[in-house]
Amino acid sequence: MDDMVPDLDFKPRPTPERPLLGLTVLVVEDSRYASEALRLLCLRSGARIRRADCVASAERHLDVYRPSVAIVDLGLPDGSGLGLVARMAAMQPRVPIILGTSGAEPDVAAEEMLAAGADGFLPKPVTSLAWFQAAILAHMPPEMMAKPLHAAETTAPTPDILAYREDLGHAMDLLALDAPPVGYLRRFLLGLARSARDEGLADRAERMSEPFSAGDKSGLRAFLSQRLGAMPVAM
Repeated sequence: MDDMVPDLDFKPRPTPERPLLGLTVLVVEDSRYASEALRLLCLRSGARIRRADCVASAERHLDVYRPSVAIVDLGLPDGSGLGLVARMAAMQPRVPIILGTSGAEPDVAAEEMLAAGADGFLPKPVTSLAWFQAAILAHMPPEMMAKPLHAAETTAPTPDILAYREDLGHAMDLLALDAPPVGYLRRFLLGLARSARDEGLADRAERMSEPFSAGDKSGLRAFLSQRLGAMPVAM
């Protein structure tokens, strides 16, 4: 099933206030905080959203429908987003708009995503509703756009703090493993920190390296535990 069809009479028409109305965005993102931020941006823009938190989940989505837009994180728990982007770009019919995203080494990530077949790249965090809409509209056929478009330069909505706590809890669970996936965990924490504008967490994640000693592991667990303890349970 294709989400973007030539006959627009059967789909809701976009408006200047909701320029993505009628589109379905598949967000492939393992961070609850980052995916919640994208969900709020999609809803403000009129788009439907579906979420996959790993490559395997995204593959299952693609087996049953074709999204209008896919936003794919580079670092996923069961593999790189590059292969998923390449598959979407090669599908017949192709996923119409493919955007990569990452919070870890965004310049390098953007180059890799574009080489794999992505149409564009969204570095984390997405700070503006207009910026988010423009990143998608830039690759949309003119006949599907509402004119004139005057996206408001409003600040991107802030996700609930519970999503951030859940991501920190996920990181703690990974650290509890006998052999934590250090490379993946570093990318995950960097993306989370930049999405949430948490400079302390970003600095701590930047300093992660392999081999990961017992002292590194206990030190990071203590840091994350302190972060969780200092955060409100809800906003």
